[in-house]
Amino acid sequence: MNERDEVSELCSLLRSRFPIVLIESHEEPRILELLHQACNLENQVLMTWSITSGIRRHGRDEAIYQTNDLLDALKHIDKTQQNGVYVLCDAHPGFKDPVAMRLIREIALSHFRSARTLVFVSPRLDELPSEILRLSAHFRPKLPDRNEIRSIVMAEAKRHEQQTGEKPRGDRHALDMLIMHLLGMEQDDVRRLVRQALRDDGAINADDVRRVLAIKHEALGGSATLGYEQSKVRFDDVGGLARLKHWISLRRGPFLDPGASAVDRPKGIVLLGVQGGGKSLAARAVAGEWGVPLMRLDFGALYNKYYGETERNLRNAFAAAESMSPCVLWIDEIEKGVSTDGGDGDGGVSRRVLGSLLTWMSERTEPVFMVATANDISQLPPELIRKGRFDEIFFVDFPSPAARAQIASIHLKKRGHDPAQFEVAGLARLAEGFSGAEIEQAIVSASFEARARGEALRAADILAEIERTRPLSVVMSERIDALRAWAAERAVYADDEPDAGATLPQAA
Repeated sequence: MNERDEVSELCSLLRSRFPIVLIESHEEPRILELLHQACNLENQVLMTWSITSGIRRHGRDEAIYQTNDLLDALKHIDKTQQNGVYVLCDAHPGFKDPVAMRLIREIALSHFRSARTLVFVSPRLDELPSEILRLSAHFRPKLPDRNEIRSIVMAEAKRHEQQTGEKPRGDRHALDMLIMHLLGMEQDDVRRLVRQALRDDGAINADDVRRVLAIKHEALGGSATLGYEQSKVRFDDVGGLARLKHWISLRRGPFLDPGASAVDRPKGIVLLGVQGGGKSLAARAVAGEWGVPLMRLDFGALYNKYYGETERNLRNAFAAAESMSPCVLWIDEIEKGVSTDGGDGDGGVSRRVLGSLLTWMSERTEPVFMVATANDISQLPPELIRKGRFDEIFFVDFPSPAARAQIASIHLKKRGHDPAQFEVAGLARLAEGFSGAEIEQAIVSASFEARARGEALRAADILAEIERTRPLSVVMSERIDALRAWAAERAVYADDEPDAGATLPQAA
């Protein structure tokens, strides 16, 4: 929809005799220009109001005396003989005043006698009571599409070259990612962010993409329930999980393809497995490999004691995730946020949360890839994990010998050591039944011991730490055996060489 279409839609609303029109936007000057064009076409007078200027005819400086206060302005509109369109800018603080709300309703109810249309333009219009909303029509300004954003980038690049004499630099991948992540933002915001990217260093690069994502998240108001991070983790930082890595790599293109159908776009995965097996790291690596934002849903911050607020928080979190799309939505330990007990113990909140989650999963059209991690599959309701909700359920088992050697090498390199000096194959054999987190902790503890002696870290130090450790596979063997038995028939192993049939160390 171009500007002509927007003006046509506004004309249609004015001809339809809606007494109130609601326009939620930050682009006040652009909205006023669209309304000016629509009023000219409909032969209607355009009046504007703000708390600083009062009521005045659009384009003129003189204002009507003593109309700066919203209540005084509404009283004037109610009594005046001047019909037309009255645009009230940023009137939302006055929505808490019952007298102002009653005046707005009276003006709207008298619209059949006098053609005085109230148009509210504000960045937020979510506090209007239902009796006002039912008399209102919504006009939603269009957001620039991919082609329009590209045109803005080209125009700003040309402006930069004219002003500095230097042709902007940048690679095509960074430009495509920038355009993709600018989707969902208003024209003025797009123009400012592109201008900032070019004037910073005369180039568009990965740093500009990260900056745009951070600003976009802040512009959306942030969220206490939905954390944002630009993951730097790659699959090279994750030991093992070869099958999962291959599965994810095949779906990067279809997920990021702007022309892909929402029906066939990858939806998400469940990562089920033992604690410390690398599920959280893998979730971060998916976002890092695809180069998209990682949005983490915090169920602890989601719940609210007031009726309906928890479900509202969840809907707001989903809306924020869609606005940041394409992105990865990570729900850690999802079994703690939904219930299989019917929801009676918490007044039905868990049941309603589950219903909202299932509805969103089935109806979403934006590219939001969901990664849910879980330690206890028995706590998950069957309607959540059935085929169709997620693309696949991956079981993250204890790492295989090759994966254990890879994990040890990764953590030794991270701490500045050469893995070739530590006989990682021998470490991997001795660490049978260890999770990735336990292997890392063995290296960390051995490093502290060596530092306390004033010596360099040796393979013997790590071996000694491994021998002293009682891994989770021993401490919680019964529960882990039950989890593995469940996954053997119902899930896909995340690694090509799982230790599913291996005998775990036994407690002494």
